[in-house]
Amino acid sequence: MTEQGRTPRQTRTTSSSRGRGGIRIVTLLGVPVYVTPSWLLIAVIITVLYQPMVERALHLGPASYLVALAFAVLLYVSVLIHELAHCVAARSFGLPVRRITLYMLGGVSEIEREAQTPGREFWVAFSGPLLSAVLAGGGFVVYLLVDPATVVGVLVWQLWVANLLVTVFNLLPGLPLDGGRILRAGVWAVTRRPHSGTVAAAWVGRGLGALIIALPFVYAVWLGVAPSLFGMLWSVLLGAFIWMGASSSLRNAQLRQRIPAIRARLLARRAVLVIGDTPLAEALRQRAVADAGAIIVTDSLGTPTSLVSDTAVSAVPEPRRPWLPVANTARAIVPEIVLSADSSGEELLRAMHDYPSAEYLLVEADGSPYGVLIAADVNRAFAAAG
Repeated sequence: MTEQGRTPRQTRTTSSSRGRGGIRIVTLLGVPVYVTPSWLLIAVIITVLYQPMVERALHLGPASYLVALAFAVLLYVSVLIHELAHCVAARSFGLPVRRITLYMLGGVSEIEREAQTPGREFWVAFSGPLLSAVLAGGGFVVYLLVDPATVVGVLVWQLWVANLLVTVFNLLPGLPLDGGRILRAGVWAVTRRPHSGTVAAAWVGRGLGALIIALPFVYAVWLGVAPSLFGMLWSVLLGAFIWMGASSSLRNAQLRQRIPAIRARLLARRAVLVIGDTPLAEALRQRAVADAGAIIVTDSLGTPTSLVSDTAVSAVPEPRRPWLPVANTARAIVPEIVLSADSSGEELLRAMHDYPSAEYLLVEADGSPYGVLIAADVNRAFAAAG
């Protein structure tokens, strides 16, 4: 399944350092792989549910639990391979991949940026189901060559069926599934508007989620029997997951509509330039006289060296301000917080996301300072744009 985000982008299918929501277990093809505690829960559930089938087929006694556990692990290896296919496809188009996380309902691949064209969107989304289909086909061929009444035969049968189900499920045409990304690419190609593709695929995803939640109840009414508790719980879990993923994609699409309105030059605060040993009180006086909103500290040659932090200034008692050098309340300028005054939209937000800071120095094309961009001002403008 695929999901694009924050615009990092993420892909999903149905972290030992600790990362956000998981434990890092390995790095494959340069991509860190994390496992969340919820995966351990689903592994136990799969083992318990699958063990009776293994026992009926093989009569292994307690060892049947080990075979069932092996199936749970191999199933998520298949999911991991599915996710790696998304990552390889994304990287082939120059889209950076942050990580893969395995969790209860499958896996998620975090891809940093949106695909630039609907064709690339299609291939990044389709690569996962395509590889799962290949695994299913290969597994079926292997199953024909092995004894079905053996441990290998039972596991191979379950794996090719599981990969087939993963392929079919992920091709359902609604976000956040891979099929939703494929639908998004199609609508995008026709309308030439990625936003329209996202909205269409998200609403289809909401419909799929509602349908999956309703299925066991409709089935029970059709047959005139009480719905299965396990079936209800599983359908509600899957349906709610799809509904929430589609809703998240819809919200992200609405947020992305606001991005082009964010322009650094329009949000910049005018700044006064003072040398570092200027008393803080004097620097604040000069800022007030110039009706400016920021202070840039320079060296004796006038080269900007640091930006005064409003937070640091507010922490200095007024009686100390005439005696404290303004440089004591400033943060050194590093290359990462120097942005072009013409930065805007996704380019600007990505630069701020890559290096979070309270203040950024904006410069003209010739390197001369234009002003200071305050992160809080960008956040307010982004909220107001909605």
